[in-house]
Amino acid sequence: MGFINSLLEILGLGIGVPLGLIVGYFLFVHFEPKDVKDPLSRPLHEFDTRSLLDLLPEVPLWAKHPDFHRVDWLNRFLRYMWPYLDQAICNLIRSTAQPMFEEYVGTYQIKALEFEKLSLGTLPPAIHGVKVHETNENELVLEPAIRWAGNPNIILVLKLLFLRIPVQLLDVQISAVPRIILKPLLPTFPCFASITVSLLDKPQVDFGLKLFNGDMMAIPLLYQSVQETIRKQIANLYLWPQTLEIPILDGSAGATKKPVGILHVKVIRARKLLKMDLLGTSDPYVQLSLSGEKLPSKRTTVKMNNLNPEWNESFNLTVKDFRSQVLELHVYDWEKFGTHDKLGMQVVPLTLISPHEPKEFTLNLVKNQNLNDPHNKKPRGQLMVELSYHPLREDSHGFSGPLERHESQISESEVLEKTNEEASHNCQPGLLLVTVKGAEDVEDKHHTNPYALVMFRGEEKKTKLVKRTRDPCWNEEFQFVLEEAPLKEEIQIQVMSKRRTKFCFSSKESLGYVNINLSDVVFNGHINEKFNLINSRNGVIHVEIRWEVT
Repeated sequence: MGFINSLLEILGLGIGVPLGLIVGYFLFVHFEPKDVKDPLSRPLHEFDTRSLLDLLPEVPLWAKHPDFHRVDWLNRFLRYMWPYLDQAICNLIRSTAQPMFEEYVGTYQIKALEFEKLSLGTLPPAIHGVKVHETNENELVLEPAIRWAGNPNIILVLKLLFLRIPVQLLDVQISAVPRIILKPLLPTFPCFASITVSLLDKPQVDFGLKLFNGDMMAIPLLYQSVQETIRKQIANLYLWPQTLEIPILDGSAGATKKPVGILHVKVIRARKLLKMDLLGTSDPYVQLSLSGEKLPSKRTTVKMNNLNPEWNESFNLTVKDFRSQVLELHVYDWEKFGTHDKLGMQVVPLTLISPHEPKEFTLNLVKNQNLNDPHNKKPRGQLMVELSYHPLREDSHGFSGPLERHESQISESEVLEKTNEEASHNCQPGLLLVTVKGAEDVEDKHHTNPYALVMFRGEEKKTKLVKRTRDPCWNEEFQFVLEEAPLKEEIQIQVMSKRRTKFCFSSKESLGYVNINLSDVVFNGHINEKFNLINSRNGVIHVEIRWEVT
């Protein structure tokens, strides 16, 4: 019976296969589909957002959002540089992690903790678009959309007594949009002092983790827990407003130092000065300045025919580095013609002064600061001065602003206390810092060689002249030391143009001006705005003003 069944199966297979092929051939040749419909085609603008995402799920941001710019050149650069970037980043990771690993060696029976393999793989990250923000601040803001589906090979080995535990990280996928801020911008390479990085949203992170060659991420509950924990930790560290600041330049490398205080100098008197004139007298005056400062020196009035002059004149100087700067005092004999003769000099380190405590100094004048110079042994008289240093308040960025609590929850005593505090701030001396950044679309009929004039309280300060341009960039700061807040005052900034003619005559023309009320600066502590120029067709000037109190 078994033989008969096997024989029938062979016969059925031998007859059925050729017969099926013949029937299929004739059906394919003689029968064709009659109702063939054309494919449906629709323009893209007729699709809604969901349909487009279904059709093209990986549309780059530069195609979906006009604010993002396409950066294929940057991705090509990353591909070429990735082997070298891989080694550089891995070396940085090793040097950073090594001190952290050494803290755990010897505790919890840990004998060693080290990288057995450390490589970011052969696949570089891709940037799917970059968004650039324009701000009035002295900074550059970038938001790159970064995606990395990498194949790293990172093996961390933990040695516990006689047990060796290898942990391998692989198949990493990261998607994030960080905000990168380069500030402040400087005229020294690389033209910015620091990099500030923060995340606008929680990043998407996925990876594989092997322990003893076993896939730990295959455990469902563990996988979800690890992913969520990592996202929360990264968000706690770097999600905006939390930031990571990476310094690039320090003060010695070209970063502009901000003022930290005001030095009040009172030149009181001098005694027994040298006789420099033919009649046996001198016409002395004192010139004073701070070391490392490019601002013009201050000077007292000239006391004619007097070897024991009395001045009692006060001056205010801006301090940028209290620990290193010194006050330089030079006494000169005024001459109507020719150079002025030097009577003597002396220096006072600022570290000899305590903040807010006036201190008098009686200084023995010398010829120069060379202690081995025999001319310094000759008596040159004495100079008496009084110095007091007032540091600027770190929280002087405004006296008013949004309240943290609702007005109904603030008592009358608190309101009165706040009002008295603001009034006391307004009566205190301070420093007015005016930075003329640049102008746009300034022009005149005859020539356009613009420079800016800053006029305040009868004092006039001028920026450099930029030739043949309608969009000058100055970035020059001017300082005004004031005894009280300029609540009811204005500062005028005027854009001028100057040209020298063939006959050495110069012609000046006004390209527009602006009057800025300083009350907003006092109460807010800072403004950074662009103002439309008066008497100008389309001219705009960019000004930053700060008020800092002592």
